Amino acid sequence: MRGNSDQGISPPARPVSVQMLGRVVKSFFDTQNSNIPPALPHSSTFLSYFDSDSKPEVEADTIRFGERKFGGKALDMDTRGEQYAPLVRHEDSTDTGVLELGSQAGNPANKRELAELDAYNLPRPNGTPAKKKFWQRRIVLTLAPFTIVMSLGFIIIAGLFASWILRGKSNNNKRPDQIEIDQQGVGRLPFMGYNTWNSFGCDINEEKILTMARLMKQHGLIDVGYDHMNLDDCYSEKQRDSGGNIVANKERFPSGMNSLTSKLHDLGLKAGIYSDSGWFTCQMYPGSFMNEDRDIKLFQDWGFDLLKYDNCAVPFDEIIREGQVGKFTRMSNAIKKLSKESGKPPILFSLCQWGVNQPWLWARRLGQSWRTTMDIYPEWKQLTNILNDNSFYASATDFYGHNDLDILEVGNGDLTYEEAKSHFTAWALMKSPLLISTDLTRVSEETLNIFKNKEIIAINQDPVVGTSIVPFRWGVNPDWTHNKTHPAQYWTGETQDGVVFMLLNVLDHPADMAFNLTESPWIRAGRHYSVRDLWTHTDNGTAVRQFTAHNVPAHGVVALLLKDAGDEPAGTKPECSKMDWCTDKNGTRVDGK
Repeated sequence: MRGNSDQGISPPARPVSVQMLGRVVKSFFDTQNSNIPPALPHSSTFLSYFDSDSKPEVEADTIRFGERKFGGKALDMDTRGEQYAPLVRHEDSTDTGVLELGSQAGNPANKRELAELDAYNLPRPNGTPAKKKFWQRRIVLTLAPFTIVMSLGFIIIAGLFASWILRGKSNNNKRPDQIEIDQQGVGRLPFMGYNTWNSFGCDINEEKILTMARLMKQHGLIDVGYDHMNLDDCYSEKQRDSGGNIVANKERFPSGMNSLTSKLHDLGLKAGIYSDSGWFTCQMYPGSFMNEDRDIKLFQDWGFDLLKYDNCAVPFDEIIREGQVGKFTRMSNAIKKLSKESGKPPILFSLCQWGVNQPWLWARRLGQSWRTTMDIYPEWKQLTNILNDNSFYASATDFYGHNDLDILEVGNGDLTYEEAKSHFTAWALMKSPLLISTDLTRVSEETLNIFKNKEIIAINQDPVVGTSIVPFRWGVNPDWTHNKTHPAQYWTGETQDGVVFMLLNVLDHPADMAFNLTESPWIRAGRHYSVRDLWTHTDNGTAVRQFTAHNVPAHGVVALLLKDAGDEPAGTKPECSKMDWCTDKNGTRVDGK
């Protein structure tokens, strides 16, 4: 160690006091000269030595390197369970003196001792590797960043390469039902449009379909989102042609399917077609089983954008034992394969397997919608059956995958106006596809107003929130038990514009329907909310904690959109109004119960 001459580092014959050593060390801590080695590392052993009350003096020839005596006395400096030799003077030919550390006699110097020796450029004990020269250290320090960067780069490249290899191997090992494809936006939201089945059954032809399409445009239905025209069963010949292809019925569709889809596209509509996962369709026309690749290519060549795929004539012989999932997977894979090969977006795939084998658990990876129940018909009892069933798996719906509650029966049968409103509201807010299927040549203005409720449609087509409303109360029984006659009455869900509530009066007489706002998980306690009625299209003030809809008609519905309007009025009592057991921090119940 080099000190300033005025600090008085003495020649060997002169004792060096502890205070003097402290001054020397301090000078090295204070120096900014890069040629002076680093300051002595902070060591509890070192500090405890200088803090010693005895303050002994050191003779240069009293202590030798590696010895543990101080002025003829043994020193115990084992303050951390390790033994270190004390600081001693060592004569140097170029300086007045330097300080060095020694190790326990007879043992090699440990790393800490060597580090402190190196910090002061002191000689190491015999048998220990010499410290690197300054230029060697400089090269190492200069190259270290590059070495680190190169090492990290090598690791990253190796990792990416391994990931690429494993990904390729993983794809090669995928089962046929795991073929993946970019959705390309197809079916992100529930599709809307028209389907021929409930209105016409098998009595369809080119002219009827084009008439319905033109009326959709004339009545403004296309403008509010109904942008599909879907053919159902019975459009083809009973037999395939000699090449194995489905043939459009020449009497019903004399212009051919390409002409029909072109005219629909010109009207601003997409075109949908129908087939079946069995040997035959439900009306015994050719099904697509064992012809999936051939048929889906034909449908695309004809210009269709959507496929409804039914569940009749189930194959059950030695050729197939795949069950429901495997049967629909065949067509799903054909659609994905065709999209990859053609470079076109995949045809929207609507599974119609009537809720068999719980499709809400598996159909999302195959298509964009799946039927959840058996067929609908225009009776209140069947509507409530479908609602009851779907109340238990409503949460399966989200973007690119939707529970399909079946084609709308609004405008058909003996449904009352209130029942038709309830039907449409439930289907829309549960994010089901919305398919009109009534004869538009005879449609009433009342029915058109139901179809064209923009505020209800906006929730069905919400681009921000893809989930369905869900029930928060079932039935009308005192214990809230449920049954098909009295399904869930109170529903709620989130939207991009607020919190939506659907109140469904399943009783056969008018009733008041009340609820606490915080029964919805999307309502914040301590706030009040503006109330928008989505059927009367009126703003109905604000609600604080509770809301009551008065005199809801039998089988009628109330649809509300609540928006946060700020803190609830000061002093609102009780402090906590929830169905839960609510107390203050002292244990006093404050929910008014």
